[in-house]
Amino acid sequence: MKTVHKETPRYIRVHADDNVAIVVNDNGLPAGTLFPCGLRLTEHVPQGHKVALSAIARGETIRRYGEVIGYALRDIAQGSWIEESLVALPEAPPLESLPLATRVPEPLPPLEGYTFAGYRNADGSVGTRNLLGITTSVHCVAGVVDYVVTIIERELLPRYPNVDGVVALNHLYGCGVAINAPAAIIPIRTIHNLALNANFGGEAMVVSLGCEKLQPERLLAANGDDVQAIALGDEDIVRLQDERHVGFQAMVQEILRVADRHLQRLNQRQRETCPASELIVGMQCGGSDAFSGVTANPAVGYASDLLVRCGATVMFSEVTEVRDAIHLLTPRVVDKATGKRLLEEMAWYDDYLRQGQTDRSANPSPGNKKGGLANVVEKALGSIAKSGRSAIVEVLSPGQRPTKRGLIYAATPASDFVCGTQQMASGITLQVFTTGRGTPYGLAAIPVIKMATRTALANRWHDLIDINAGTIATGEESIEQVGWRLFELILDIASGRQQTWSDRFGIRNALAVFNPAPVT
Repeated sequence: MKTVHKETPRYIRVHADDNVAIVVNDNGLPAGTLFPCGLRLTEHVPQGHKVALSAIARGETIRRYGEVIGYALRDIAQGSWIEESLVALPEAPPLESLPLATRVPEPLPPLEGYTFAGYRNADGSVGTRNLLGITTSVHCVAGVVDYVVTIIERELLPRYPNVDGVVALNHLYGCGVAINAPAAIIPIRTIHNLALNANFGGEAMVVSLGCEKLQPERLLAANGDDVQAIALGDEDIVRLQDERHVGFQAMVQEILRVADRHLQRLNQRQRETCPASELIVGMQCGGSDAFSGVTANPAVGYASDLLVRCGATVMFSEVTEVRDAIHLLTPRVVDKATGKRLLEEMAWYDDYLRQGQTDRSANPSPGNKKGGLANVVEKALGSIAKSGRSAIVEVLSPGQRPTKRGLIYAATPASDFVCGTQQMASGITLQVFTTGRGTPYGLAAIPVIKMATRTALANRWHDLIDINAGTIATGEESIEQVGWRLFELILDIASGRQQTWSDRFGIRNALAVFNPAPVT
């Protein structure tokens, strides 16, 4: 019996050398489906999953994006579904022999005249929000701070209409940890730099318990890792164990008193016209699928180039989702010194995984595989599309702040929550988050624009997805058109003219500070 389809069967082949393509049609296509090119499916292939464009013998390469994503574990007939269990993971590119700065991209033509309405800070940074951030030195105080935040929102914020909100910078660090371990620099630096995010307007305050290892003085101090000191007076640090605090309500009133003083200053701030060059935008993906690398991430990459052309700063991250495509990035670094820094971060994470007795095969997730991603190589090749075509001008260790503008690689784990926290510590004031499977992820201090890789997801999650890149797969829009739409949305969200769905609903994930050091 002949199968009848309501729409023309379609697949996407990324590169002329590819021997696989992904199925575009919603719900996939059944066995017997005949494509206009003459390819016939031998079995059902789910949406986003790979179909063999030609016969692939056992041991032969499977190619997507013009790169080897694996080796066939058995003979695969033309028109067959290449399910992830049929793909052997190739070796990661060796770090010792990679070319550095051999194909540095020429600067793209500058874009002038683009602006947004931001909040200027005394240190020269510009925020997209006007928030009070309350830093905590140890997780022990998180419950108290959350309690007080509720009071601030209910009783204090109505007095200060120019303040967008209050954010508790809670985390799981501060005590019960190897505070002097070499890797402890990462969580300490991260918590320190979270307080410096431009969206907090330079109005830092700290709530401490008093007996923790990460004393406020250590948290606020500068160190040899180019971390600037945070200058706070004693009146900006509330220690709950202070003998002056007789009872819980005394603690609460002290935090409210300090917060009120900062809110008074924040309330004097107004949005003003700022050049787009003042933006620091993080690019991230989560709940990825096989469409990520051909729709949303390339559109994000195009928008990244537009931002860089404006003089802005763009960060991409996620070490394990870069490592297997690192050979495509090292030629793009601005110079050999930057290339060596990139290799150092890759090597550090390789060693980190070895110490944990795991490897890169732990990524992708079950949802990624259900969305058509066979392994971390395929995922990485699609992930780096977020970086666009610009030269990489700087490489940051986890939680470091940039010293340059342009395209920056900020090393972080691939975990959505950890990556978001680390990028925020590195200074992003807005984030773009692409997803194919869907996630309600959001951050309290940073607007998060969520972009769908597929129209089916954008339609189903119509009140969670901010922009749809699925139109690229169906041919309704080009990568460039969606990239421009995203760029314009970034300016609108940064200016407060529009809200992300996450912000409308108040969806916010807890901060997840990366701590590779021992917990005692």
